[in-house]
Amino acid sequence: MDKPKTTPKDFFLWAGAMITFYWSIIAFIFLIFEYINYTFPNALSYYPADPYQSGISYEMASIIVLLPLYMLLMWLIRRDISRDPSRKEIWVRRWALIFTLFVAGITIAVDFITLLTTFLNGETLTTAFLLKVLVIFLVAAGAFMHFVADLRGYWDTFPLRKRYVSIGVGVLAVISILSGFFIVGTPAEARLARYDAQKVTDLQNIQSQIVTYWQAKQKLPATITDLNNSLSYSSVPVDTQTGNPYTYQPTGTLSFKLCAVFNLQSRAPRNVYVESPDMAYPVEKSALQDNWQHGAGSVCFERTIDPSFYPPLTNKVQP
Repeated sequence: MDKPKTTPKDFFLWAGAMITFYWSIIAFIFLIFEYINYTFPNALSYYPADPYQSGISYEMASIIVLLPLYMLLMWLIRRDISRDPSRKEIWVRRWALIFTLFVAGITIAVDFITLLTTFLNGETLTTAFLLKVLVIFLVAAGAFMHFVADLRGYWDTFPLRKRYVSIGVGVLAVISILSGFFIVGTPAEARLARYDAQKVTDLQNIQSQIVTYWQAKQKLPATITDLNNSLSYSSVPVDTQTGNPYTYQPTGTLSFKLCAVFNLQSRAPRNVYVESPDMAYPVEKSALQDNWQHGAGSVCFERTIDPSFYPPLTNKVQP
């Protein structure tokens, strides 16, 4: 009996199914990694885990779009096989299944090699690291067992179990996506948080300009408009959400405050590096909270310039 021929439809259905499958799996793994990083932050990292700047939203979107698409493509493939059982023997199907088994097996091996290498090197096996190793193992082992069963016709013998597995995968995907909303928040909250992040960046920019102004003139600017310089390539930033200028007020010869209106309370940083609350420069001090943390509403940041760190700029006269 001649082997069935692979049609262009077969090829593109299986190619699309495998691409969406791999992409969904990778997005799911990285999404869980983001959750682990957020739950168990690295204490040696300078920058705190910021869910709004991470890939959580992209990974959630990938799963939302690609996993249903993968299921649709596999439904079309199985429908063709039910109509013509010989479609199970086409080369593109066997290559796709065997290649997936190969990738899953290699992934499991590399996962264990990474774990043993870390252990044998005497490095600390942190909770986050062990959880990531476990996630990779479970996902790769699950994919391996599923496609071995498919290759051996197990799901044709027990179609109800295949349905249970599909439901379980769908529930797991929904839970992983809903978990992201608890971290990132709704799209509206994420937008407000991005506005707040931009406001903090603007205030840091203005603070830097004030320090430079003091170094050059040995006095603080009387108003925020004094920072505008026609020779400068940048101007004093304004609130991008409202278009209003930020509030600046000198409070002493070396001290000043900057104010802005924020939408949400900022998330406390989960690292040991923070900035000093009374100086305009960063220091390492785990006992203090980051001085750019803020609540909702109008918030002012008190700053004091330390001349020992920011000495005045003096012009040297050439003889």
